[in-house]
Amino acid sequence: MGMDKIIKKKRWTLKKISAIALSVLFLFFVIYVFLLSDNSSRLNVEKERVTICEVTKDKFQEYIPVTGTAQPIQTFYLDVIDGGRVVEKYVEEGALLKVGDPIVRFENRNLKLQVMNNQSNFLQAESQLRTFQLQTEQNRINRQNELLRLRMELLKAQRNYNLSKRLKEKKLTSDYEFQTAKENYDYYKQSYQLTKIYAEKDSAASIQTLKQVEMSIERMQKQLSLVENQLNNLTVRAPIDGQLTALNAEIGQTISNGYRLGQIDNINSYKIAVSIDEFYISRVQVGQKGKFKFGGKTFYLKIKTVYVQVKEGKFLVDMQFIDKAPEDIRRGQTFHVELELGKLEDAVLVDAGAFYQSTGGQWIFVVDPSGNFATKRKITLGRQNPLKFEVIAGLKPGEKVITSSYENYKEIDKLILN
Repeated sequence: MGMDKIIKKKRWTLKKISAIALSVLFLFFVIYVFLLSDNSSRLNVEKERVTICEVTKDKFQEYIPVTGTAQPIQTFYLDVIDGGRVVEKYVEEGALLKVGDPIVRFENRNLKLQVMNNQSNFLQAESQLRTFQLQTEQNRINRQNELLRLRMELLKAQRNYNLSKRLKEKKLTSDYEFQTAKENYDYYKQSYQLTKIYAEKDSAASIQTLKQVEMSIERMQKQLSLVENQLNNLTVRAPIDGQLTALNAEIGQTISNGYRLGQIDNINSYKIAVSIDEFYISRVQVGQKGKFKFGGKTFYLKIKTVYVQVKEGKFLVDMQFIDKAPEDIRRGQTFHVELELGKLEDAVLVDAGAFYQSTGGQWIFVVDPSGNFATKRKITLGRQNPLKFEVIAGLKPGEKVITSSYENYKEIDKLILN
């Protein structure tokens, strides 16, 4: 019986080799998927459908576009002080006027009657004053005559008393005659003193009364002048040289006190009234400059007045021309003003574009130097104007970016440019 031959078991069977090969392929697949492959979302885009711009370093001026309206630098409103019925209309709206030119005339019968009454009272008071002045002067003369007469009597009585006294000392006259002379002298002496005191007091009282009457008449005269001026104001006249840009009056119309009849504009000088979003209220100050183009020329402005009151999300500023205004400017004309918010400085810049609406300036598509694709990159933007954004971080001069709309690329990480 022959011995059986031992058959050695093969270590690398086809089945085993196949299993190892499949394992290696699976491992490479896993490495490729998780380590080597690009998992970012992609989108094929035609280059002609996007806007590609280069990042630059240049001078940057921050400004905002605002709308301004031409307004006269001086406007005078014709507010009626004393109304009445319109009886005459001298000019029409739009007329060019000089100071003092008549515009309309009112009729006010009550005011006329008041003027007549005041004139009558004033004339009566003047007449009474003249009568009082005559009486006062006559009284003064009478008192002076009375004092003169009493002084003469006093002098005679004094001489008679002195004579009687000397005779009494020599016993050449009786006691009765001496006593009579003395009493007569004392009487005229006291009478003169009392009359003098009364005359002085009466004169002072007359002077005081005369002053009061004169002051009363002066007040009446001022009141009369005021009412007469009111009567003159029934003819409304131009207070300044300018254009009558509004007139609200018709013949026969009754107009009350305080009514705004119209307005006159000084057309020799204009300002630009600008409305600005309240977001910029803390950054707008007197003296800041702006400019606009009109008729092929650039005109420069600066802020003269800032009105901090906010209405419907806007506040107003008045801007005046630095050099000169357009020759054919008209009230209400609209201009697109570039209002400066900062100084001219060096900065890294990227063109303003529709991409900002989708990204808020937080990221942008940067074009690869090959020009074949663009990838998303985080950036930080700073100041801006309608043409440029200031780049604070994320981009360098010379790099190219896509600045057109990202409306269809919001969730895309890479754009393949065909």
